[in-house]
Amino acid sequence: MTDRVTPARPHLKLTDDGRRVREVLSYSRRGQRFTPRQAEAWEAHHEGLVVPDEAVDDPDFSWAAWFGRQAPMILEIGSGVGEATAVLAAARPAYDVLALEVWRPGVADTLWRLAETGATNVRLCGVDAVWTTEHRIAPGALEEVWTFFPDPWHKKKHRKRRLVDADFAALVASRLRPGGVWRLATDWGDYAEQMEAVLDAEPALEGGVVERWGERPVTKFERKGVEAGRAITDLVYRRV
Repeated sequence: MTDRVTPARPHLKLTDDGRRVREVLSYSRRGQRFTPRQAEAWEAHHEGLVVPDEAVDDPDFSWAAWFGRQAPMILEIGSGVGEATAVLAAARPAYDVLALEVWRPGVADTLWRLAETGATNVRLCGVDAVWTTEHRIAPGALEEVWTFFPDPWHKKKHRKRRLVDADFAALVASRLRPGGVWRLATDWGDYAEQMEAVLDAEPALEGGVVERWGERPVTKFERKGVEAGRAITDLVYRRV
């Protein structure tokens, strides 16, 4: 008898003859051990702020229930350790910010940063971003999407794993409200070129490369890129 594969685990699929196969994913799950500070932050703050993976499988699942209100929603894909998340969310108390991050220690770091800034309008979830966007976010429901420094998969053989491709661009565009924006940043020049080419080709989006978004805090990923001599590229696209 084959194991049942839950809907929120699209990367654990079965072939017709019952064999497990893995999808190509835009991320890898790194080590999940906590430092003492992360463990303390998790224990103190995760309840109510971290949406368990299995919760999204409930057919009656709703973000409003988890946020405790109906409010305009912003989706952040790959929130890392929450350096940008906490600051940007604290400045937008009227918005609900859904932060997707598969690295559990990063989620724990985000929790203490949220506590420091006093932001209560963030919920974190570790389910695959493509699946979540497709199955748990309604068309036209998003005010903004933030994708800051996604994994560049800089080796040529791994570039198929990059998040920003034509299919995902079409999906994000469908979830943005008319006039909603997708903000992106990367420190890899060829990924910036790929992002621009893919998003320019999506008929529901318009935009391009812009000056650095001043509200976005300088994160460790950005500092690392600058120290390595890589240029930072910001892009903004708007749903037409």
